[in-house]
Amino acid sequence: MADFVEIKSPADFHVHLRQGELSKVVTPHVRKGGFDLAYVMPNLKPPITTTDQALAYKKTLESIDGGVEYLMTLYLSPDLTPAEITKAKKNGIVGVKSYPRGVTTNSEGGIESYEAYYPVFEQMEKEGMVLNLHGEVPSDAANNTCVLNAEATFLPHLFKLHARFPKLRIVLEHATTRAAVDAVKSCGDTVACTITAHHLAITVDDWAGQSFNFCKPVAKYPDDRQALRQVILEGHPRFFLGSDSAPHPAHTKSTATPTDPCAAGVYTSPILLALVAHLLESFGALHRLQDFVSGFGRRFYDRPARHGVSPIVLKRVKGVKIESKWPLGDDDSVIPFWAGRELGWEIEA
Repeated sequence: MADFVEIKSPADFHVHLRQGELSKVVTPHVRKGGFDLAYVMPNLKPPITTTDQALAYKKTLESIDGGVEYLMTLYLSPDLTPAEITKAKKNGIVGVKSYPRGVTTNSEGGIESYEAYYPVFEQMEKEGMVLNLHGEVPSDAANNTCVLNAEATFLPHLFKLHARFPKLRIVLEHATTRAAVDAVKSCGDTVACTITAHHLAITVDDWAGQSFNFCKPVAKYPDDRQALRQVILEGHPRFFLGSDSAPHPAHTKSTATPTDPCAAGVYTSPILLALVAHLLESFGALHRLQDFVSGFGRRFYDRPARHGVSPIVLKRVKGVKIESKWPLGDDDSVIPFWAGRELGWEIEA
């Protein structure tokens, strides 16, 4: 077994960098985790719904750490128009993120019907922008829908959008099920899928009763996890890394009340490349690391590796534990996934 692995231009095609003091803590962790490209989610408070807001947010992120290429997105909302899509494209905005109403963090302004946005999607198709889908539907007891089947219930929407806009590049984000993997495989080359690191590691048992593993979409069954691992092992070119690294102050992760749940999100940015290497090696897919964390995603998004950037070198280690927390203000912190556990790889200084 090799003791060193070189990875060229790792790219995280789904990451939450938040705002305010939290953003100042977590944004530098993109590079700390080994990555030089971050596809930035727009679900701030208020959400990023215009080109001007996205460019201002990008400027803020660059002021925190200018060593990362930030690809910006807009939040799909009733305010978004075809004209704004054209403006966004001219200003380098890459995608539009769709959140069904109320399914995850800061999605209160999410959509309830896709048909109303067909003019927007048509313009996105013309401009070559990407539609990023949070692939769940809201829970609904009357229709027997809950967090465990919300993703499978969403898939007909994916098929309908792909059929209506066959040239529109669509990414089904953070897939968690075998059904989602099969659905993306059955679509054409304009449909891709991101997979997180944590969904390669956990199942229902890991978040039931453990709030720091709780995210949306929730991890599902062992067979679903195996489907995610298998599609990476086979090297399918339309499945690539999107960490969905989603930091929250520790007190919001560890605390729930009778009326409010704990925050949904798993934080992996500061350990991301080493974590992915550790996980891929665990199921015999370490040889797929370059494609999964860089090649396939960059190809789909047409984002070539940056010139003059040295490869990241991972070295095999033993006994090195993940940081237990990252301080946030005077009396809080951000706690990463697998805090205190050992990884088999780390970035060589």
